[in-house]
Amino acid sequence: MSDTTDNIRERIEAVLRSIRDPEIPVNIVELGLIYNLDIDEAGAVAIRMTLTTPNCPVAGDLLREVETKVAAVEGVSSAKVDLVWEPTWEKSMMSDAAKLQLDMFGGDIPSKKDKFIKMGRLK
Repeated sequence: MSDTTDNIRERIEAVLRSIRDPEIPVNIVELGLIYNLDIDEAGAVAIRMTLTTPNCPVAGDLLREVETKVAAVEGVSSAKVDLVWEPTWEKSMMSDAAKLQLDMFGGDIPSKKDKFIKMGRLK
């Protein structure tokens, strides 16, 4: 891998870390949603990613955001995201930092109800 490809990869990873699942306050890299990132010599980027659930209400928006932001990275000629379901995402794929942020060492992803309980809006 050339220095140029390494630099492009670093910039792409930084952009991916800026993208958050709107339902979960953690970036998609820390959530473990990015399965693979390939960059060819021409700067074309192929990303394999998944979602936390096939019923994700923002799936289309999230995939477009990833493609658009990655395509805008200096040195990238194009970006394509392939949504995959194998392997099935599970909370063990999250980084320890994400688990800490979500207070999840043992629990499930907090629901909106859980979030409002913590905020004192529901009991």
